[in-house]
Amino acid sequence: MLVLVASIPSPSSSSLHLGPLRVTAYGLMIGLGVAAAVWLAGRRAEARHVASQDDIAAVGMWAVAGGLVGARLYHVVTDWDRFATDVWAIPAVWRGGLGIPGGLAGGVVVGLFAARRRGIDVRVMLDIAAPAVALAQAIGRWGNWWNQELFGRPTSLPWALQIDDAHVPAGYAPGTTFHPTFLYESVWNLSLCGVLLLIDRRASLRPGRLFAFYLGGYFLGRVWIEGVRIDPAPEVAGLRWNQWLSIAVLVGVVTFLLADRLRAASTAEEVMQEDDDAVVGAEQSEVS
Repeated sequence: MLVLVASIPSPSSSSLHLGPLRVTAYGLMIGLGVAAAVWLAGRRAEARHVASQDDIAAVGMWAVAGGLVGARLYHVVTDWDRFATDVWAIPAVWRGGLGIPGGLAGGVVVGLFAARRRGIDVRVMLDIAAPAVALAQAIGRWGNWWNQELFGRPTSLPWALQIDDAHVPAGYAPGTTFHPTFLYESVWNLSLCGVLLLIDRRASLRPGRLFAFYLGGYFLGRVWIEGVRIDPAPEVAGLRWNQWLSIAVLVGVVTFLLADRLRAASTAEEVMQEDDDAVVGAEQSEVS
């Protein structure tokens, strides 16, 4: 008999027991995402002959450390009411609560510093890392599924997410199913990873531009995914703070790419003009 899936179940526990060891699934998903990102970035760096797998692993270690600190600080600052009366909860990252914008900022700054120390061009490093970061985010988002957090509005769609009664937000009846925003973002980021790899293979972009496409693609997804979520978040003029931040990044990326395109076109015209002048000068010299 064919059984149709009516909803996505949530795990009964947020941790895994490996013999005497207890591993938080949230941390495991982040770790798997980091491992996948280091592997992909290492493959891309070796293919371009700019760094070894060991170099990328070292850079990745520093980038992850900076990213975790930045992500946690961003979450604490934007959700301060949760920590104001319990500051000892700030370092408890295994309970969830990492702000991706802060993680990107911290990871990029620290990672590029580490790359430069190893003699890697920072613009090339950005392009190498772009699809790898998207892959890490696609895997890491499953930590929210294990923690039963950051889901969206109620829905009865076939892929709706079941939530234990203890995790159902106040005001919603037990048994309510919700949009699985973790799944939406995971699929979006995995698709973004594939698109970036395709662009990198088929297009000839100047160093650093692929990372700009990553930022644009990622924050475009955050605009609509944030609009589905119902977890408490600061709002300004009817939009969540992260939506405004995403829009600002999108505007910045589009402005940068347009300005870069115009600058490249202007440079090409100048080069052509110099070539034409050189040809005319040579012809006049022959005539004289």
